[in-house]
Amino acid sequence: MDDLLYKIIVDMIYLGADHRGYKLKEVIKEWLEEWEVEYRDLGNDKYDKGDDYVGFALKVAGKVVIEKGIGILLCGSGVGVSIVANKVKGVRAALCTTEKQARKSREDEDANVLCLSAYSVDEKMNKKIVKMFLNTVFSSSERHIRRIGKIKKYELERS
Repeated sequence: MDDLLYKIIVDMIYLGADHRGYKLKEVIKEWLEEWEVEYRDLGNDKYDKGDDYVGFALKVAGKVVIEKGIGILLCGSGVGVSIVANKVKGVRAALCTTEKQARKSREDEDANVLCLSAYSVDEKMNKKIVKMFLNTVFSSSERHIRRIGKIKKYELERS
């Protein structure tokens, strides 16, 4: 495995992308197979220029919460899928454009959905981002637990 430094620590990945992220999603599936990481593709299962990211983002976000998995969502900018996924109670979706963002989103925020830009970030960097996200664990430091607790409390109050 090219530059994979350590074992990917995630059990199940849920993937979703609209037409703008479809091609990169298919490439990510190849990476996950190479890394021997189990995944489920929740769509789109074909290139459809008329599809919308909203449905795919909601499917992935819902599965992540129910199954306690990790999600990877893609659209052109990554912003749309981030907005939608973060509407789902229990999701902490992070749009990452650098390896450092990917690492910090997992270490500090315990992000459970990685959002990627298919247009603003090249394939090589997206591969590094995915690898970093999947290989990073939550730090469990008191201040990060406290912050996530405040988010969860807010979500419960709004239910």
